[in-house]
Amino acid sequence: MPLLGACVVPHPPLILPEIGQGREQGIADTIAAYQETAAWAAAKNPDLVVIVSPHAKMYADYLQISAGERAEGSFAAFGHGEVRLQADYDTIFVKHLSGLADSIKLPAGTLGRQDGELDHGTMIPLRFLQQAGYKGKIVRIGLSGLSRDHHYALGVLIKQAARDLNRQVVLVASGDLSHKLTADGPYGFDPAGPVFDKRMGECFAQGDFLKLLTTPAELADSAAECGLRSFWIMAGALDRQQVKARLLSLEGPFGVGYGVAVFEPQGNDESRNIGEQAAELHRQEMDRLRANEDPYIALARYSLETYVRTGKRGTLPVDLPAELTSNQAGAFVSLKKDGQLRGCIGTILPVRENLALEILHNAVSAGTADPRFGPVTAEELPDLVYDVDVLSEPEAIESEQELDVKKYGVIVECGQRRGLLLPDLAGVDTVEQQVSIARKKGNIAANEPVKLWRFTVTRHI
Repeated sequence: MPLLGACVVPHPPLILPEIGQGREQGIADTIAAYQETAAWAAAKNPDLVVIVSPHAKMYADYLQISAGERAEGSFAAFGHGEVRLQADYDTIFVKHLSGLADSIKLPAGTLGRQDGELDHGTMIPLRFLQQAGYKGKIVRIGLSGLSRDHHYALGVLIKQAARDLNRQVVLVASGDLSHKLTADGPYGFDPAGPVFDKRMGECFAQGDFLKLLTTPAELADSAAECGLRSFWIMAGALDRQQVKARLLSLEGPFGVGYGVAVFEPQGNDESRNIGEQAAELHRQEMDRLRANEDPYIALARYSLETYVRTGKRGTLPVDLPAELTSNQAGAFVSLKKDGQLRGCIGTILPVRENLALEILHNAVSAGTADPRFGPVTAEELPDLVYDVDVLSEPEAIESEQELDVKKYGVIVECGQRRGLLLPDLAGVDTVEQQVSIARKKGNIAANEPVKLWRFTVTRHI
């Protein structure tokens, strides 16, 4: 069995006594569990340890596998340049894994800028492994902005590469949990933080990778997690394997969650085709959304799908309700994919003869003209979720005290520059945040005087 096992570990720099200077005693359970896990991995005498790190080179659309003969790094960024580690890369494994990715057109490999310095997400588990006696080679893999399915697929290929090359491999999924567990922590508190960590603890303890893969994107985003994509790759490496799972520790006394868990393969189990099960659940959810979409959402989807597939704008369907064809209003169309924003464009005031045409045109713009994203492709269309926000006429206000982030959107204006933010957005909890983001969108500095407007929206989701 080339894949000997996998583990989940965190990477807080203060876990090292040189950096923690005694503070590490506040996560004594994590340290003990880390040491146990490293000893477990070293005792298996692997030929290779694959370390997946959120802090290795990360691209939006590519999973980078670090190339080169060897790498080293230090903790100079944390004030301790004297703490250094080094390791040799398994170049044969890297080449083979990259070739497997090419063969299935998975965007993963050694392209892009190579970072010769090891990152702390790699070095901390490497430090524990080397202290436990491991002296072998590593392969370092970064994460990406790609989907869950891409990350899972790379994990499956890691298992295949290990089998093809007869390498005895341990995979380390480096990643912290929520960064928003306490109000006095470095990132503040969000109610999603403890919920996310509890969910991860259950996934780890039970080896429930389906629950892991179907973690709602909104929950993960609000919790400000760090390691979920690492865990997806790990789950892929254990695809179709019965797994013995052990959760060794789960704590977060400094406001950031740390989990340590070990997963040992127990033999083939075709019922644990978790990636396929998660994909099927996603297809069912998208079918449900399509079946229940209202005329506003249906019109936005029809418009973008028609344009992407034909290169031409669609004409208005003849059976639209009067509220769309008889009224005028500004409207924003938002697109999400895998829970992440994929485009958002709209009009503050109506510029077309009716609301239906407003939506028809803005849906195409959201998918093709948002400068933050490339144009939507035909392959992406089945996975897009649409929101349509219909705006009331903006109302001038005297101060921020007349705003409410849940009820009102805001427009800030300075000369010819204007920024807008819709109301009731995830992660925007205060008026100060709302106005600050709107200023940034309008390229308006924090100290520049602005005029303010507020508006309400009718949201169709």
